[in-house]
Amino acid sequence: MQHTLKVDLGERAYPITVGSGLLRNPEHLLPYLANRKVVLVTNSTVMPLYGQALEQALTARGVDLRSVVLPDGEAYKAWEQIEQILSRMLAEQLDRKSIVLALGGGVVGDMAGFAAAIYQRGVDFIQIPTTLLAQVDSSVGGKTGINHALGKNMIGAFHQPLAVLSDMDTLGTLPAKELSAGLAEVIKHGLIADAEYFDWVGSNLAGIRALESALLAHTVVRSCEIKAAVVAQDERESGLRAILNFGHTFGHAIEAGLGYGDWLHGEAVGAGMVMAADLSHRLGHIEVSLVDKIRSTIAAAGLPTQGPALGIERTIALMQGDKKNEAGKIRFVLLKQCGQAFITSVPEEALRATLQECSA
Repeated sequence: MQHTLKVDLGERAYPITVGSGLLRNPEHLLPYLANRKVVLVTNSTVMPLYGQALEQALTARGVDLRSVVLPDGEAYKAWEQIEQILSRMLAEQLDRKSIVLALGGGVVGDMAGFAAAIYQRGVDFIQIPTTLLAQVDSSVGGKTGINHALGKNMIGAFHQPLAVLSDMDTLGTLPAKELSAGLAEVIKHGLIADAEYFDWVGSNLAGIRALESALLAHTVVRSCEIKAAVVAQDERESGLRAILNFGHTFGHAIEAGLGYGDWLHGEAVGAGMVMAADLSHRLGHIEVSLVDKIRSTIAAAGLPTQGPALGIERTIALMQGDKKNEAGKIRFVLLKQCGQAFITSVPEEALRATLQECSA
């Protein structure tokens, strides 16, 4: 069973295909690869699981393919790995008709997409996400880039893929911790855009975490629908799209403060969403009962509900580099109600109270 939806961006529109067995049947990829040089970018964990089989299947069908295997982890989302990809592309004399396949989680997708965006001022790429977080969020929307010691995802480009192929079977090899990290983005989509979906996720967390196929498929498809609708209205995050960063201002500060890779991105966002909900309540936008419901849902997903003890001053300093900031003011995505988000700056005393309450 497969489901295809579209990210409607005019001439840059592309399909998202969700289903089982997509990697076992590379025919889905072949129309995009004909008469092109292809670079498969993956990491050391995914290569033996799925990369080698895909490499062999495509090569057997006459695809002109070479692979780049990166080290695994958020700590490697850096210039050195972009250089590794670009050096291989240059050594192989790839031209502007070449295409990059990003096989892996969000880190691989972001880096492969960024390399594709800047190689000869832009070549095509396809997202083949293998983690829940990548399937429901990072593979959709064309954000690519790398981290910097002073801020997460601060170096990058908008570069839309030609297509996204999400094979549900890859979630069967995903560690439970990584599955939970993906659920942070799932929960986020419900909170910012679809209260009914948030409730559905909360009611079905046990089945989703047990990898029940029908529940997983609905989770991926509905999350992609929500993100695709937002991206179609605001491709370059000039306004509405920023709501997709609910919990991320706090979360990115946690990641940068701990050192990338100590907490998974989804873990940091999980705690960040509790903080954003607490701040929304302090400013009079939502009831404490919704804050409690958000906290319990995030806990049930296997995610932390408190941030680490970075210290209030340091956390605020880390937030100063957030991409949403304007005129020197930190801007947050908050909730007006479940399913409705907005972007605002906040009084510093309220922010400090939230950090005091929601950090270990």
